[in-house]
Amino acid sequence: MPIPRIRRWKPLALTAAVVLVGVTVPAAASASPTPSSEAAAVGPYDDTYYQDALGKTGPELKDALHTIISDQTKLSYDGVWDALKVTDEDPANASNVVLLYSGESRSKDANGGDQGDWNREHVWAKSHGDFGTSTGPGTDVHHLRPTDVGVNSTRGNKDFDEGGSELEDAPGNFTDGDSFEPRDEVKGDVARMILYMSVRYEGEDGFADLEPNDEVDNGSAPNIGRLSVLKQWNDEDPPDDFEKNRNQVIFDEVQHNRNPFIDHPEWVGSIW
Repeated sequence: MPIPRIRRWKPLALTAAVVLVGVTVPAAASASPTPSSEAAAVGPYDDTYYQDALGKTGPELKDALHTIISDQTKLSYDGVWDALKVTDEDPANASNVVLLYSGESRSKDANGGDQGDWNREHVWAKSHGDFGTSTGPGTDVHHLRPTDVGVNSTRGNKDFDEGGSELEDAPGNFTDGDSFEPRDEVKGDVARMILYMSVRYEGEDGFADLEPNDEVDNGSAPNIGRLSVLKQWNDEDPPDDFEKNRNQVIFDEVQHNRNPFIDHPEWVGSIW
């Protein structure tokens, strides 16, 4: 039986105060420590990029977000190499990228398929829906991340869940016969990438309709689980500065679309 381990999550970021121009706030109300949920959920792109999604929930919200984020620039699989060198650049060393699962900073030039290299990890495993490296889901940088070749091989096409044995070459990550558990610092990142893919790819353009479920060992079906665990990870590991910056770089410089669950993590619960 595995030895229980203590999980450490990234601390929740403090919500900035919301200033309402032209509105007089009573003295008693101004002392309230908790802003309204609506105020706390306001994002910088709500009046522009997300305007057609606001106020919606469930399938209507998912449909609206699908339409919004499907307007994107598509990359070739070779183009993903250069994109990842920008999107996952180490903020402390511009010559390196940060590897998703190990958290290691490694030279941008050490990309390839040999041991010691980093390669292009499909967080939504490309065999789940059989889209391979085709332009579209196979090259969507919102779920493609640099990872160590050996760790990538260990993850393979496993679903996401908790449990298993710790990886010697990537402490904090665990795996068993049918699932993979990433380190605590990127659990939410993984969840939001998986759920982005489900909203973005709805069975159009010749690709499968990608949907999360609460199963593991999904094989080649266009599903990845466990949804209940992914929702938990989204709640417990909110977007940090690296993830937010990555979303912005993809929007500004690469695909020109956004992962809505980085901007609005609460939308996960609104849809699922």
